Amino acid sequence: MALLLSLLPGWAGAAPAMWLVRDADTEIYLFGTMHVLTPAAAWRTPAYDAAYDRAQTVWFEADLTTADPPVLTDLVARYGVDPNRPLSAKLASWEMRALKPLLERGRVPLARIEHMRPWAAALMLSTRSLGPGGGTAAHGADLAVTRQAKQAAKTVRTFETVEEQVRMFAGLSEPGELQYLTDVIRERSAPARRGEPSLQDAWIAGDIQRLGPGLVGDMRQASPEFYDMLLRRRNLAWAQTLEREITASGGVHLVNVGALHMVGDDGLPTLLAARGYEVRRIQ
Repeated sequence: MALLLSLLPGWAGAAPAMWLVRDADTEIYLFGTMHVLTPAAAWRTPAYDAAYDRAQTVWFEADLTTADPPVLTDLVARYGVDPNRPLSAKLASWEMRALKPLLERGRVPLARIEHMRPWAAALMLSTRSLGPGGGTAAHGADLAVTRQAKQAAKTVRTFETVEEQVRMFAGLSEPGELQYLTDVIRERSAPARRGEPSLQDAWIAGDIQRLGPGLVGDMRQASPEFYDMLLRRRNLAWAQTLEREITASGGVHLVNVGALHMVGDDGLPTLLAARGYEVRRIQ
């Protein structure tokens, strides 16, 4: 623990955010990941590696190593297809005009997504590389650490299954799905602003202000149904699971979940602090 703490001052505010949650016999490191990264993203720090080395149990949202193409194809076929109404009939004309260049950049024919439900098309666009050097889920922090932890024979636990995650998206109303897809199209179509760091750069720098009001706040205001599904309800369930773990087993745990789950009044650090645990940001 002393070694870990000695590494923290030099990284605080200049690395992906991490918190330490403690009680008498338990330490839980909360690390906000980014699911989609470019191959060259350098995000690991000595502090993170020290937390990983100390942890007996490593947590993730879901085990993405089980989400191979046949599994995902089956899940999309079961939950993400609308055989009666094509996507082009649900989107406004400007949305279709903006969508087509994104598909061309990703080398995805329109026919491939025409009968996807909007949530499935949005998820595909948000996790797929759109051109050379783009980010992918294959290079995301979650998948890299999952593989490492399994190879090291650490105890790997998850809050959800991949199918449970798919069912959450499939449970959105059609207006909620369309808002999600519209937001993804708008975000992926927007040109980079000169001098403004990318979302990946902001995450690597630990810029919670950008992730908080800039993303979570906007989502909560513009898409309350999506915010409730993606963040609030899941955070409440995960905080309850972690509290049970603190009470039952003790030990050292490293929790790797998306960075948006760490910010705001509904973020995991705030929820666990409200339950009486010592919580402080250490990176």
